[in-house]
Amino acid sequence: MILCCGEALIDMIPSPTTVGGTGFVPHSGGAVFNTAIALGRLGVQAGLLSGISSDMFGQQLVAALKASHVNTSNVVTSDRPSTLAFVQLIEGQAAYSFFDENTAGRMLELQEIPVLSACISTLFFGGISLACEPCADAYAALLERDGGDRVVMLDPNIRPGFIQDETRYRARIEQMITRADIVKVSDEDLNWMIPGSMSLRQKAKIMLGKGPSVIILTRGSEGATGFLPNGTEVTVAAEKAQIIDTVGAGDTFNAGVLAKLFDLDLLRKNELKTLPAQALKQAIQNGARVAAIAVSRSGANPPWANEL
Repeated sequence: MILCCGEALIDMIPSPTTVGGTGFVPHSGGAVFNTAIALGRLGVQAGLLSGISSDMFGQQLVAALKASHVNTSNVVTSDRPSTLAFVQLIEGQAAYSFFDENTAGRMLELQEIPVLSACISTLFFGGISLACEPCADAYAALLERDGGDRVVMLDPNIRPGFIQDETRYRARIEQMITRADIVKVSDEDLNWMIPGSMSLRQKAKIMLGKGPSVIILTRGSEGATGFLPNGTEVTVAAEKAQIIDTVGAGDTFNAGVLAKLFDLDLLRKNELKTLPAQALKQAIQNGARVAAIAVSRSGANPPWANEL
């Protein structure tokens, strides 16, 4: 099973009301939650590890996970409130206002996380859960504790507005990168993590030298490039799509990559160390394909396998 470790929250999506103003409709979301949902819909055995509230929004999140065949046995339930993210769409791009103080997800600590089952072969980390403490420290400690013999994929999905202590954040992410097998970064992520005038290719190779077996660099409409330790680079064009909004696009891309590697029986540490270029290309193509469907409809709504 692929266990997605990180935030589950409620995206409050703007919607016209019958009285003429704009209201907000609660949609289940969160970067890591979205990846888990997408994996479940693609037919991959997936679970979520997150702190989720017992409130009405938390119940909505759990129901959504189960509806997409995502295992919830590693969910940590508490009576703290759910995180709410109010979304504003500006030319199809999502801007967020978060309400996250003292929430079930943010206050998660390592001692609350259950012992991981042996059936969990892959861990996925990412999103704002790696920036907001104390949960960020809990996920970093979980990777340290349980990531040694499992495949690890990391998507920092950096949101500078959430980072309160940049030095601590950079140290945490750097350490997690050294323990990851696959790291997916956007061009914005990479430029933030490695400042300077070097090319994106040079920066990706620097990150690859920190320990991962695969770096995947996404550049929005310009496609994505995969980098392997032997110097091989694989570039895949973005799939054309009628964009409604980009909520959950990168999260769905991650699921597409993991799902294809799983289908090819390559989601294992030893296989990833010598991953064939063609297999990496197939994985990135699948990520682009499922992401294109996700952006063609409102909110984080990944496709089911029969929609591909």
